[in-house]
Amino acid sequence: MPSQIVVPLIVACGLFMENLDSTVIATALPAIALDMERDPISLKLALTSYLLTLAVFIPISGWMADRFGARTVFCWAIVVFTVGSALCGFAHSILDFVLYRIIQGIGGAMMTPVGRLVILRLVPKHELVSALAWLVVPALIGPLIGPPLGGFITTYFSWRWIFWINIPIGMIGILFALKFIEDVREHNAPALDLKGFVLSGIGLAGLAFGLTTIGQNLMPISVSVSMLAVGAAAIFLYVLHAREAAAPLLDLKLLSVPTFKASVIGGSVFRIGIGAMPFLLPLLFQIGFGMTPLQSGLLTFGGAVGAMVMRASAAKILRHFGIKRVVLVNTFIASGFIAACAMFRPETSYATILSILIIGGFFRALQFTSLNSLAFADLGGSQMSQATSFTSVAQQLAITAGVAIAALTLEGVRFLRGDDMIFASDFMYAFLIVGAISAGSILFLLSLPIDAGASLTAKPPAEAHQPEQDG
Repeated sequence: MPSQIVVPLIVACGLFMENLDSTVIATALPAIALDMERDPISLKLALTSYLLTLAVFIPISGWMADRFGARTVFCWAIVVFTVGSALCGFAHSILDFVLYRIIQGIGGAMMTPVGRLVILRLVPKHELVSALAWLVVPALIGPLIGPPLGGFITTYFSWRWIFWINIPIGMIGILFALKFIEDVREHNAPALDLKGFVLSGIGLAGLAFGLTTIGQNLMPISVSVSMLAVGAAAIFLYVLHAREAAAPLLDLKLLSVPTFKASVIGGSVFRIGIGAMPFLLPLLFQIGFGMTPLQSGLLTFGGAVGAMVMRASAAKILRHFGIKRVVLVNTFIASGFIAACAMFRPETSYATILSILIIGGFFRALQFTSLNSLAFADLGGSQMSQATSFTSVAQQLAITAGVAIAALTLEGVRFLRGDDMIFASDFMYAFLIVGAISAGSILFLLSLPIDAGASLTAKPPAEAHQPEQDG
């Protein structure tokens, strides 16, 4: 049925476009800077502005979907993102470029949570694991193939095509969404929590800015720390506000649901390792091992291959073993494969590296899918919109924190050594640290009831009511 197959595919394509675009630009920055006659470091503003826009507008996405309809908002998100992409391709100054990246960010902030909300509202719960598994693939593939694809397009065509290739993808996505996605909405949407929007926007933007810039020599560390402090203070004020507000933008009461709490907090800790991998692997392969962007991209794509294999088997695994057993055991397996990357050396064979990345990609994607699904297992329909915004915010901050921790680790190793060089051996410490942090997510998953997420692993109604045959 369309709701079980076509809808997840449509949403996954939109998310792939966003995840790819948010990383593909990194490789093209030197060429863009040369074309605009600017310092490449100044163009880091384009990356930061996009992330800040996501942080500000993701919290309002659930309310927008309730107020105007999930399909309507999802389609307009694709329109805004695609228009922003087209404009980026025509930019001739850094001011233009940053402005158009902000437009892209507004569209991207709506695509992920609203796309997930579309699936949650149209797909039956017993099919939810399989449906949400589609979203793991673009989330893992985009950041991994973005840098080499950006290098290929920039080398053989023009950096502007990095953005223009989104135009046909966006147009196709809109047409399919209008044809196959039902426009569901809440008929009694509350008024916008304007105070909550301002506080969450300042808080999340401060945290995202601080985490994005710290350890990457984009600006003085005092500025990054100050932004983290401002962000933390605003989030504290938001928590006080949310406890009293009748309809807060991000409802903290959702954390009283054990499965949602475990998914958000435990999942965020685990995603620190996932967030660090697309940052560390290309640097290790290209700077540490001297590979070309294409060689690096072919190796890192192994993680995406593992994720695609997982997509076909996730529902069967969770149905057979139960979600709690899977996430507890898989926490250590998936984290172990993150830490195993610390063993990579210039002399390590491609076959060994690829095997570790493919198998590790399978188990990381399985954990990602399990925790994503678990968040919505025990929530009612009226809670879904706020839950998607909440989980998207948590995931974005966790992935950003992963990059920050990895960057700080590399900076710390260089500082202790007393030089500015990066060696392949430096990455060992970063992989071990983020792997250990991901394994620490077990502390937030142990309290799950043994039948956690039972509604997700139940047999389909037709199968459950089918009479058994006599032997």
